[in-house]
Order: sequence, then C-alpha cells, then structure tokens
Amino acid sequence: MSSIPDWVLLSLIAALIALLLLTLFGVAVYSGLLTEVEVRAGPPPIRGVVVAYKFRIGPYDESGNLYTESVSLAPKLVSIGVYYDNPMKVPVEFCRYMVGSILSEGDEKPVPDHVRIFRKHGFKFCVLPEVNHAVMATFPYTTPFSIQLATTRVHPALEKYVKERKLCAHPYVEIYKGDKIIFMCPLSRQDDFYVPEMKELIRKEKGQPSLPESELDPLLPEELMSLEMVSESPEEIEGESSQKKEHPDSEKSPSESGASASSFEELELDGSGSGAQGQTDAKSKWSEAHESWEKTTDEK
Repeated sequence: MSSIPDWVLLSLIAALIALLLLTLFGVAVYSGLLTEVEVRAGPPPIRGVVVAYKFRIGPYDESGNLYTESVSLAPKLVSIGVYYDNPMKVPVEFCRYMVGSILSEGDEKPVPDHVRIFRKHGFKFCVLPEVNHAVMATFPYTTPFSIQLATTRVHPALEKYVKERKLCAHPYVEIYKGDKIIFMCPLSRQDDFYVPEMKELIRKEKGQPSLPESELDPLLPEELMSLEMVSESPEEIEGESSQKKEHPDSEKSPSESGASASSFEELELDGSGSGAQGQTDAKSKWSEAHESWEKTTDEK
C-alpha cells in the first residue's frame, strides 16, 4: 500500500485547524463578541426586589460558586450580584460583593418554598429598592463565555460613561435575566443597595460604632415573615381554621404566635421612600461612602 503524501496530511491538518478556529469564532460571536455596548441612563427594567443572598470578600472571579449555588436551589429564579469595590483600586482579595436570587419583584410576594430553602442553606434576605434613574447596559447571555466578554467590554464602557459625566453611580449591579445580562449602577438611593454586612465593614473602616446585632442579621420584613410557615393547600388551611374555631383555647404554634413578627418593619417591599426624615438619616449615615466612591471615580 502506498503511503499518504505529506501534502495531503498537511492539508487535512490545516483544514481541521481552520474549522476549529471558525467554530470558536462562531461561538464567540454567538456569545456577544460583536454586540455593540450601548450605555444609557434612565429607569431600570426592574422594580424593587426581594433578594436571598450571601455576602463574600475576595476576588470577583470566585462569585461563580455563589451563582451556581443559588441557581441550584431555585433554577427558575433570576440571579443577581452586587459589587461594591473597584478591583482596579482595591486589592482583589479585599473586594466585597453579594450574590443571590431575586425572590420577588414589585408587588409580588416570594414563594414560601423559596424562602424556606434559601434560609435552610444559609442565605440572608434583603430588599433592594426601585430607583427612577440608573446607568445601564445590556449584554447577551447565551453561553458561559458571555460573562467573560461582558466583564471585559461592559464594565469599561460603564466606567467611561460615569466618569465623563461626573456622575455618582454605585454600586455595580448585575442581573441575569433570561438570555441577557443587565448591568446597572443606581443614581439614587445607593445606600439601600448596601447589605448590612457591607455597612458594618464601612463603619469599622471609619472607626464608627458597630451596628446593633439585630441589624447585622436582619430578618425578612413582616410581610415576608408570614410566609415562613409550611406551604399548604387551601383545603388544608380551611380545615385548620375550622379546627381552631372548635378549639379556641388550644395553644398556638410558634409560627402563629409572633415568630413571624419582624423588627424591620420599616423595610418596604415596593421600594418606595420611607419619608423625608428616613432619607435624611440614610444620607447622613452613608455620605462618607459616597464621598469615597466619588474620589475613586475621579481618580480613574
């Protein structure tokens, strides 16, 4: 048998390499490589949200583990991440962020099963407010590679937009909704995007007294704590109600006798303001955080 000529083998190898490169280029294009990044300011596409989250300190690259955990607990929920530090100014090992899942939006209420399962796995809960204006951009979320492309293309575009217009926009919020990633930096009520763990760290950095222990481990607002009970069908609830009427002197279970009360009734599910006095207090509490962020922005 005659051997295959060398030029044929070289041609086959070249063809395979070309095919591989074309495939990789096609995946990159599908992932958003050629997508134009448009940054704009205006009302964000989400309303006030209730979030189950975990707070971490360390490289942002490690946030993927938290996204994986939250998605594994409730695959159909929208994922969210809030990033508080600029890794160009803060050592990556000291960057602070929170990652979790959106349990409800606007006037919706969280599903009781979601509340239970996230609480069981050590997640905490917070309410992120609705804002009227934010700096925003969107990017396709079609493959895992989309995240890497978005990080290298969208973040610089957001920073440039904020710097050129001398805006106070922070922190950076990423929302993974369907087949797109929504990036936004709120232009108002920024303090309300800082979870208690982050607020406590800022206070320590400034030498201020620690927050009360109750505020470091917040429960859900009263409206959500009522969902702490086991999910039941309407028939079971009616049957239980009839039994209570027949036995009015029976003891209540812990979940019925105040366990659902929350010391954080001032948290509002719809993201509306808590009055002029509340807004003044919030501004005085976190004005230093704003000034720090503005200095960071001006230095870029």
